[in-house]
Amino acid sequence: MTRRRALLHAGGALGAAAPLGWLLGWPAPAWAQGIVGVRVWPAPIYTRLTIESDAPLVASHFPMQGPDRLVIDIAGYGLDGALRELVDKVRPDDPHIAAVRVGEPSPRVVRLVIDLKQPVRPEQFVLEPVAAYQHRLVFDLYPVEPADPLLALIRDKEAADERAARAIEDALGELIARVDRPGLPPPSAPSALPSPPAKTPPTTPRPPPPVSAEQRARLDRLVVVAIDPGHGGEDPGAIGPSGLREKDVVLAIALDLRRRIDAVPGMRAVLTRDGDYFVPLHDRVRKARRVGADLFVSVHADAFVRPEARGASVYALSTRGASSTAARWMAQRENRSDLVGGINLGATDRQVAHAMLDMSTHAQIRDSLTVGRQLLHQVGQVGKLHKRQVEQAGFAVLKAPDIPSVLVETAFISNPDEEKLLRDRRWRERLAEALATGIRRYFARNPPIRRDRTA
Repeated sequence: MTRRRALLHAGGALGAAAPLGWLLGWPAPAWAQGIVGVRVWPAPIYTRLTIESDAPLVASHFPMQGPDRLVIDIAGYGLDGALRELVDKVRPDDPHIAAVRVGEPSPRVVRLVIDLKQPVRPEQFVLEPVAAYQHRLVFDLYPVEPADPLLALIRDKEAADERAARAIEDALGELIARVDRPGLPPPSAPSALPSPPAKTPPTTPRPPPPVSAEQRARLDRLVVVAIDPGHGGEDPGAIGPSGLREKDVVLAIALDLRRRIDAVPGMRAVLTRDGDYFVPLHDRVRKARRVGADLFVSVHADAFVRPEARGASVYALSTRGASSTAARWMAQRENRSDLVGGINLGATDRQVAHAMLDMSTHAQIRDSLTVGRQLLHQVGQVGKLHKRQVEQAGFAVLKAPDIPSVLVETAFISNPDEEKLLRDRRWRERLAEALATGIRRYFARNPPIRRDRTA
């Protein structure tokens, strides 16, 4: 796209006044930035827009209505192909962004206009270089009316019940017809829980109605398992010798595990992420607590400095130090996820989040060790074990004070042989079934007594 076409495509907002200092001719920053990457990560909870550069970027933003837009001005930079790539990065199923337009309203000022599908609450922050990333300018677009995960779980359960009842009614109708007309072929066996219909592109959400007492009562009869696929979005996790990314393989395992748990009467699974986007560690814990989860299972794929390391592991929380040097190293590695994935340290709820994550109880750790041993036993029947006992360390994602929480390292993605296993769909299915069996057996012996829902 030429510069002229980009300006025409950008429309009226691009011609609005730039910040006063730049219009008066104040000098732009002496350094010249180079954009090395632009990314858009859509998700139901928020959409992240990331601009990565080899030097810090100076930017400001402001909203516009009629229709809803977000305008971003980047100073000291000229329009080039890298930023124009944002136009094609927007996905049709993004729940927040409809389109991105770019232009250059004045010399050395680039303007991005984000056309929105719904009103958003933007958060702008910068991330220092870490891991493979250079300087990152980040915009997180949160919906003004966020979705209620508890209500979503209730509606999902009700829809599943309706589908199952409808399948039974259809099968009963076929059976009655067969009795009346013996020549008909026998009906096929109905599925107890048919697969949900394919997702359709999201529409602008409306504020959800309050959860009724009857709906809460129905949900209270469920055993809810929170499944946490590690990493995601800006944070790829570990990367195997052939390029397999941890964030991708653990999401595939988590989706399969959810399907198996949802097929168990009286049980329901909730994912902390169901796509390729980043969720801060404390938000994963908070979502599990919001839906009153009875168990939290975080799924990962190990990596180590030596490629010969192999085998699965299960970890529980420790408040008294790690059970081994390897466990301490692993916890430090996983806890760096927030730095790589990128969190807004200026957010007002950070102190609240840290306070919540420091309230872990001895009862939670005891129950976590119990379920961890059950999972370790089942996983050990699928592949090798790295350690035959549940390890303990200070994993931030395991610090829900009232939910038994374990972290499962399914295999060493840094081991070439185990990376091949993680690529194998059939092996992943066996692993997901082992985890589902361990979870079912844990709750058969340790049924939840009461449900304390905490926002």
